[in-house]
Amino acid sequence: MKQIIEFLTRAALVVFIWFIWWLFLDASLSNVINISIIVGGVLLTFPVVWLGRKLLDQRQTIGGAAWITMFVHFVLGFTFGVPIIRAVTTYQEWSGWVLPVPSEVGLVLVIITAAAFFLVVANLALKGLGAPFAIALSKKLAMDWFYAWTRNPMVLAGLAFLVSLGIWLQSAMFVIWAIVVFAPALLFFVKVYEERELEIRFGTSYLEYKSKTPMLFPRKPRKQKS
Repeated sequence: MKQIIEFLTRAALVVFIWFIWWLFLDASLSNVINISIIVGGVLLTFPVVWLGRKLLDQRQTIGGAAWITMFVHFVLGFTFGVPIIRAVTTYQEWSGWVLPVPSEVGLVLVIITAAAFFLVVANLALKGLGAPFAIALSKKLAMDWFYAWTRNPMVLAGLAFLVSLGIWLQSAMFVIWAIVVFAPALLFFVKVYEERELEIRFGTSYLEYKSKTPMLFPRKPRKQKS
């Protein structure tokens, strides 16, 4: 019964997030409001993550971590998702200096990084039995394929995609936003909240994996000692 309730709650939250994203796709907003969402929305991630970590530390159980994470992911669907949508749909209004890079080069980078992202999603689904953010928590600790090279291949691919998108759009401000505003917020979430949540759910298995696998930048997997 608990699993059914959790599934229905998660499904309802995901549908609601998608509905909000759809509303913001064509919303007519002033430049001030757009910039407030694009920058301020992402910055709201920091207090959300801080509060989520406090709740995790107070309730260090697998079930508690699952429910807290569900709602943290739900809120991050707003602090990450809505700013990305507004940044992409309104970049021409604040694009700034035009990057002297052919758009064709940016398009190739977008295709490569998008493909990498979807491969990592498939990796998580097959090896961790999970999906990104609020869709489904991993039931197993993914440690193979991309996850053998870095603990956060999805984060790396996602950030690379955003930077590539800015290059394709030839917008210097978009690239700066992705690196200076979005990346720190996402990495703060990973370091402060997600690592603790995984430690609670997977225990020593995660700690061992964490000790031998880099957080972000890939490194060739270490050979197991015979």
